[in-house]
Amino acid sequence: MKNVALITGASSGIGVEFAKIHAKNKGDLIIVARRKHKLETLKQELEQTYGIQVKIIAKDLTHSEAALEIYKEVKESGIQINYLINNAGFGGHGKFHERDWENDLQMIQLNIVALTALTRFFLPEFVNKNKGRILNVSSTASLMPGPLQAVYFATKAFVTSFSNAIAEELHDTNITVTTLLPGATESEFAQTSGMDKTDLFENTFSALEVAKAGYDGMMKGKLNVLAGLTFSQKIMMATVPFVPKKTMLKQIRNMQELK
Repeated sequence: MKNVALITGASSGIGVEFAKIHAKNKGDLIIVARRKHKLETLKQELEQTYGIQVKIIAKDLTHSEAALEIYKEVKESGIQINYLINNAGFGGHGKFHERDWENDLQMIQLNIVALTALTRFFLPEFVNKNKGRILNVSSTASLMPGPLQAVYFATKAFVTSFSNAIAEELHDTNITVTTLLPGATESEFAQTSGMDKTDLFENTFSALEVAKAGYDGMMKGKLNVLAGLTFSQKIMMATVPFVPKKTMLKQIRNMQELK
């Protein structure tokens, strides 16, 4: 396999679009997700359409040992990856003290621990080769606190902070770390998190638009890429640092109230 991208959360939404974009660019793939049947369907489509090779790894990254198992499987196969795209993640709606703790714990494991672990396992190899690109999918949610999605917003704040920090640590190498910060995007996320019934997801962008912005940003070595924002949302994001915190918290809570 050559020009290999490992993509987590590749069974739906932005992850599928990342895989299609990379395959269209004649890159081979390792696609990771829980749902093996969806990965098999995607593998068949990409191999037949683009003549590339696709390896499937069916793993649930909410399990603490999954990231290491993925790394070991890749190493044992002798595959060298060139791009690491940490896309897997999920959210959840509701007041923190009323939400199921196990669900939030799995969210932290997937959104933070698995992403950090995979980056840690593969990054030394990139450094040894002095070559490689990492794309970590965060969210515009990372730029502010999120009442009614307290844990999700906080996990994404970690992703952006972590990714930006290691990008600077690697400033004197040929390795880049790009953070994708999407706004509301058409994907399973809205339904599984319950956010499809809020004002925040009234206007959504396609997963393809968001994935293309992130992939192109990674290839250009950009630090942060904001995507999937309406004009009014862009203005709102620009004003976030200047709005009184209590006012901002109330605005965000109102946008995330169920209709």
